[in-house]
Amino acid sequence: MVESKYLIVGGGMTGDAASKGIRSVDGAGSIVLVGDESHPPYARPPLSKKLWQGKDESTVWRGTEEQHVDLRLGRTIVALDLDGRRTTDDRGETYAYERVLLATGGRPRRLTNAVDDVIYFRTLDDYRRLRAETSGGVRAVVIGGGFIGSEIAAALASTGSDVVMVFPEPAIGFRLFPADLAESLNDYYRSKDVEVLAGEGVEGVERDGERFAVRTGGGRTIEADVVVAGLGIEPRGELAVAAGLPAANGIPVDDRGRVAGRDDVFAAGDVARFPARALDTELRVEHEDHAKSHGKLVGANMAGADEPYEHLPFFYSDLFDLGYEAVGQVDSRLETVAEWRDPVRKGVIGYLDGARRPRGFLLWGIFDKVDAATDLVRAGKPLDAASLRELAD
Repeated sequence: MVESKYLIVGGGMTGDAASKGIRSVDGAGSIVLVGDESHPPYARPPLSKKLWQGKDESTVWRGTEEQHVDLRLGRTIVALDLDGRRTTDDRGETYAYERVLLATGGRPRRLTNAVDDVIYFRTLDDYRRLRAETSGGVRAVVIGGGFIGSEIAAALASTGSDVVMVFPEPAIGFRLFPADLAESLNDYYRSKDVEVLAGEGVEGVERDGERFAVRTGGGRTIEADVVVAGLGIEPRGELAVAAGLPAANGIPVDDRGRVAGRDDVFAAGDVARFPARALDTELRVEHEDHAKSHGKLVGANMAGADEPYEHLPFFYSDLFDLGYEAVGQVDSRLETVAEWRDPVRKGVIGYLDGARRPRGFLLWGIFDKVDAATDLVRAGKPLDAASLRELAD
C-alpha cells in the first residue's frame, strides 16, 4: 500500500497546479499523483498552438517533480473508498490518503460510427502522432468547428496540409461568437485555402484502402490521409459516481473546492462544477487558466489555506493571424453588443444578461484588457457605451 498525506488523482495541468498549491502551504507533507498518461504533467495549449509554430516540445513540461511529488504514471484510479480513505488503481495498487483531489479532467467526445484510428485530439501523444502523420503535407479532414477544431485546422493548413473542415453548425465558433463574426471566419478560413463545409454532419468515417472516407449527412464522401476530431470533452466523473458522490455535468464543489461538504475530498479543473460568485451561477470551465488557478487554490486549501475561489477564468486562441482573449460567459445565445475598431478584425464584444449587465467579454485582436473586462463583469452594472469603447481602445 502507498500512503500519503495528499493524493492527487489526475496527471494534467490541474494536478500539477494542485501540487504547487499544496507546497505553498505545506512544504513537507507527502504528495502522490496518479496519472493515466505515461508522461508527467504538461501544458496542453501548445499542442494546438505554439508547437505548430516552431516552439520546442521541451517547453510543455510543468516541472511537477520539483515539488517532491511521487509520480505514479500510466495508471488509472478505478475505485475510491471514501470511508476507508483508500483508492485502487487498474494494476491493483492501493493508495491510502488523508486528503484526496479528484482532478480527472475530461475525455474527448467520440463519433458513433467511425473507425478506431480517427485522432480525437487532446494529449501529447495525439500531437506527436498527428505531427508525424502530416509531415510533408497531406489531405486532412478536421471534424468540428469549435475551439479545438478551429485551432487544429489552422495549425495543419499553416504547416502545409490540404485541410477540409466539417461541422454541423452554420459557422466556425458558432456557439461562442455572434453570427456575423462566426460567418466571417468561414470566409477567412477559405481565404487561407481551408475548405469549410459548414452545416454538414458526419454520418461515418471508414477506411478506403490506405485512406479514409468521411461520409457527411449531405451525401458527400471526402477522402483523406488523416482524420482529426475536435468535438469537445465529457467530464470524467465516473469515479465520483461509483463512490456515491454527485457528478452531473461535473463534480459540484464549494468555493474551497470541497466535494459534498466533506473536508477530505476535493475536486478541481475540468471535472469540477464550482460557484462563480461574480456571475451568481455555477460554472464548469475547460481552459488552461482555470486548470491552473483553480488547481493551485484547491491544492492550497487541501493543505489548510481555507481561501475562497473568486477568480473569473479567461481563455484565448490563435487562428492563423487572428487572436483573441475572452473572460466570463462567452455564449452566442446571450445578447451581444460590439465596438469595432476594424470590423471582424479588432474590437470588443460584450455578452449581456436581460438587464444589460455584462456576463463576459470577447476581446478580438485586443490584448492586455482581461483585467479591465473582468472588473466590468464583477461590477454587475449595465454596460454603457463609454466602458465598451474604452476596452476597444
